[in-house]
Amino acid sequence: MKNRKLGGLFILVMGLMLILAACGGGKKNIAIGPAASETNNVSKIILKGYGIEDGDYKAFQEGFGDAADGVQDGNIDVSIGILGLPAASIESLQASAGDVVMLGLSDEAIKYIEENSGYKRLTIPKETYDFMTEDIETVTAYAVLVGNTDTIDEELGYQLAKSMIEDAGENTHAQAKQMTLENALRGVDGLKIHPGAKRYYEEMGLTVDAEVADLAADEGSRKSEFILGTGSQGGTYYPLGGEMANLWNKNIDGINVTNQETGASVENLSTIKDGHMDLGMTVHVPALLAANGEGEFKDNAVTNAAFIGHIYPEVIQIVTRAKTKIKSMDDLK
Repeated sequence: MKNRKLGGLFILVMGLMLILAACGGGKKNIAIGPAASETNNVSKIILKGYGIEDGDYKAFQEGFGDAADGVQDGNIDVSIGILGLPAASIESLQASAGDVVMLGLSDEAIKYIEENSGYKRLTIPKETYDFMTEDIETVTAYAVLVGNTDTIDEELGYQLAKSMIEDAGENTHAQAKQMTLENALRGVDGLKIHPGAKRYYEEMGLTVDAEVADLAADEGSRKSEFILGTGSQGGTYYPLGGEMANLWNKNIDGINVTNQETGASVENLSTIKDGHMDLGMTVHVPALLAANGEGEFKDNAVTNAAFIGHIYPEVIQIVTRAKTKIKSMDDLK
């Protein structure tokens, strides 16, 4: 009898263990961005700000579009993204799911993030999305455009910067309104500026204090085909970069820029370093790390990328669905 009871208990325990294993042991499914992306890097910093380490959750290394699909399908509990305000992908998720919840960051977490990255506090007004009922505290950085100093000559850098500002009114993407002279030098601190961009901004009356990059590129040997590294199709970079490329092709003679889907910031900077990309969209934080050979770029500094212009503020936006019953980041522990 005793052995029979012990056998039954063993079967029960094993059954519970199998159920827990199938459910991930109670771990939350969190989309933290593609491997080696800036989203991935900052997601881990955010989670560490709550005492959540790599093994405490199941990581989904998806672009934001696929991550949003996973949230909608219920396969992903929480998705962390670096996006413009408002983000079309979040609006689409709400239109499909109808119960999107935006998670904010605590004061303690924001302090930790600010101390361990270049991100700074930002309040997302409740009017940003129709599903929000209160302001949300988060952090932000700047999206900037950098150019390969081996392929973007001075005159082309001038024309690219000029078009970003003066043709922004033709760009229908919501974030294009951020490309103004007033914002043009946001994110340049600590980076070298492309001499062509510097010349344009100074002609427009701006004071440029940034160090000027040396160029290997020469207008006389300029090629005609250029690649712009963006991000995933579900994020902001890819559609915005596509419109930027179209306007450059329309308004700058003799060039054709193709926007390319990538893992975003870190991949773009690495690909520029390797000589396989001419222009890249990136958050200014990894651009600083790349320039200084730190973080992901330790002992592998990117010396051939120069700032061309500010694009828009990059805002950390963390979303889930009401059905998950996750009401704060503390619920992920």
